[in-house]
Amino acid sequence: MTCMVQMEEIIELGFNRLVEVINLHDKSVDAYSEEIKNLDAELLCKMAAQVTGVISKTGIELLEKGKKDNQGEIYDPRHYPTKMIILGKSAEPMPYRPDNMSKGVQDQFCLLGEDGKFYEIMYSADELVIDSYLAEITPRQVIDLYGYEAMFMLYKAMQQYMQNQEELLFALEKTLDFIRSS
Repeated sequence: MTCMVQMEEIIELGFNRLVEVINLHDKSVDAYSEEIKNLDAELLCKMAAQVTGVISKTGIELLEKGKKDNQGEIYDPRHYPTKMIILGKSAEPMPYRPDNMSKGVQDQFCLLGEDGKFYEIMYSADELVIDSYLAEITPRQVIDLYGYEAMFMLYKAMQQYMQNQEELLFALEKTLDFIRSS
C-alpha cells in the first residue's frame, strides 16, 4: 500500500511540475509576443528597406490627377513621379481629405515608395476630375491603420521578388505567423 501511495505522490508531483513548465512556457510565449508586438513597426521598417531596390523595377505609377470624359474614361492623366507598391486598402476610408475637407474620399490605400517611405493615398472624384492626396506615414501608423495585413503584403512582395534570401524569408514567415496568431 505504501508503494501505491508513493507512486501516486510521484505521479502527482510529476503532473504538478508539468503544469508549472507549461505555465512558464505560456508566460514566455506571452512575453515574446508582447516584445514582438512592441518591435513590429521596426520590423516593418527593416522589411521595407530590404525591398526598396525592387520597387523601381516592379512598382507602379499611381494617378495623381486626371480628367474624366462623358463615358467616365480618364484623359490627361498626371502620375506621381515615384513608383510604389500597394500594401493595403482601407475598409472604411476617411470621410474627407485632410488637405480639403470639402472633398470626400472614395478610396484610401497604404503604399511603400521606392524611396523606402510609407504613404497613404486618398482618392476623390466628381463628375469631371479624379484627384488624390498623398501623405507620408510612419511604420507605426501603417500597422495601426492597416493592421498586420500590410506587413503580410510586404512579406508577399519580398517573397515574390527577392531571390537568394530564403533564410530571411523563412524567418519572416515564422515571425508573421506568430504575430497574426496572437
